[in-house]
Amino acid sequence: MDKLKTNWFTESCDMWPGGTFSFEVKEVLHTEKSKYQNIQVFDTTSLGKVLVLDGIIQCTQKDEFSYQEMISFLPLCCHKNPENVLIVGGGDGGVAREVAKHPQVKHIVLVEIDDRVIELSKRYLPFMAVGFDSPKLTLHVGDGFEFMKNHRQEFDVIITDSSDPVGPAVNLFQENYFSLMKSALKPDGIVCSQAGTIWNDIELVTNTLNFCKNQFPAAAYCYTSVPTYPSGQIGFVIGSLTKDIKFNEPQLTFTRDEEEAMNLRYYNSEVHRAAFALPTFVKYKLA
Repeated sequence: MDKLKTNWFTESCDMWPGGTFSFEVKEVLHTEKSKYQNIQVFDTTSLGKVLVLDGIIQCTQKDEFSYQEMISFLPLCCHKNPENVLIVGGGDGGVAREVAKHPQVKHIVLVEIDDRVIELSKRYLPFMAVGFDSPKLTLHVGDGFEFMKNHRQEFDVIITDSSDPVGPAVNLFQENYFSLMKSALKPDGIVCSQAGTIWNDIELVTNTLNFCKNQFPAAAYCYTSVPTYPSGQIGFVIGSLTKDIKFNEPQLTFTRDEEEAMNLRYYNSEVHRAAFALPTFVKYKLA
């Protein structure tokens, strides 16, 4: 929490050495150390409200919709009928907000380990925490591992909205986690997990995708643009128990009127297809 100097916050991390990202702070809205992590909330001059965990930017009001929409609608629209959805993490409520929009989703369970992230998001980030207001949502404060151990073959889609692999999120990037998700899925289920960026740690991307491939008959990497994330990009690993699935072909597409009604600002069927088109060096590295 010593990265705030002269009204500027600077994000730096060993996962992306040699570079930093800074933003100007209008007001420090909250600072505390919870049971699990350091939590900071800022009001900024150019990004709106910003949530920072353990010194790493989690979301900004300016561009959070890109991440939330893509980690949600990519797996949901790959599934033929995603009625029951589990979200692991996502304590800011943003992913729940997006999942609740999908017309086929009937029930959402969100499991977040840090109740302070939930409470502070409700207080300072209502544009995301509105996701907690959905009648589709059941909220559990606790460990996602333990929750899935007790819920076998229940979910159509499992979305893991984790921070980077430091602190409490480290275990969400291991193969045993993908195995556990597999056991909690229905026979045609799909998983989607935050998986890092190709520009800063392609080995992390490769390892995470391989863990997914080892557990699922079909797996792929896709990505979206988020300017305030390291390198301006973040990726997802997606896996399916259906071997012949075509991830780049959405099962459900939306009209322009439907996109507007759902307030989709980033996701559409063309962006869905493009998310799986990888640069040449990545395509062959992940093959």
